[in-house]
Amino acid sequence: MPWRFGAVVGLLMASAALGAADDHALASRNLLFPLKGVHRAAMRDNFDEGRPGHRHEALDIMAPRGTPVVAVDAGRVAKLFTSAAGGITVYQFDRDETYVYYYAHLDRYAKGLREGQSLERGEVLGYVGSTGNAKPDAPHLHFTIFRLGSDKRWWKGKAVNPFPYLVAQP
Repeated sequence: MPWRFGAVVGLLMASAALGAADDHALASRNLLFPLKGVHRAAMRDNFDEGRPGHRHEALDIMAPRGTPVVAVDAGRVAKLFTSAAGGITVYQFDRDETYVYYYAHLDRYAKGLREGQSLERGEVLGYVGSTGNAKPDAPHLHFTIFRLGSDKRWWKGKAVNPFPYLVAQP
């Protein structure tokens, strides 16, 4: 029944186009590069690389331990969390809670950082480290963006590659 197949393909394409259109809103936000003193040109797009059992779906940005990590956009701290994989992490909602920015493998949080706190674009939220499953001799920021669902769960969403939105800045 080719008409059903065509209809399903059409729906999937429309859904993907809608998601892509939504993500184009990120371009208008002029997202800051998340590391102070690190040049964006040195960053490479490793979002689609494979990892054991899954796709990476994040950028690993190498930097010296202790490099300040800044909020790429204004918003609020949705969750401070420590996990086996991500180590010390920050989940930051954007102002309209469409996206959550995920910063992982931090060495430590900025002094006084707390859940619910408003963050301004460029405000230091932590420092590069190698916590979680990161190699101790390879400090870096594991950074990604998730488009949130209607339930606004900080730990759940559709991964969006941040590479084109961070590199596109002047």
